[in-house]
Amino acid sequence: MLLERVVAVLVAELRRRLGGRFWAQELADLYATGTGWCMQTAMTAAPDHPWAWDSSVVVDAAFGRYLREASDYAGGRRALTEA
Repeated sequence: MLLERVVAVLVAELRRRLGGRFWAQELADLYATGTGWCMQTAMTAAPDHPWAWDSSVVVDAAFGRYLREASDYAGGRRALTEA
């Protein structure tokens, strides 16, 4: 499905930007700095399908999917970290 492919491209770009190990807060900070680059990435991934660039769908899905790879991800609960 095209939307899945666009989300996968965005997740790959998130992985490139944040590297291997990252914390959920780092991902939130990246989101807070702006997601304009996501639109360009989505447009490149599906140039003939503007409906697949809907940031409220593909960007949020990509960030949500990548969040699951955060070192402190606890399935929606706050993970307790060691001091």
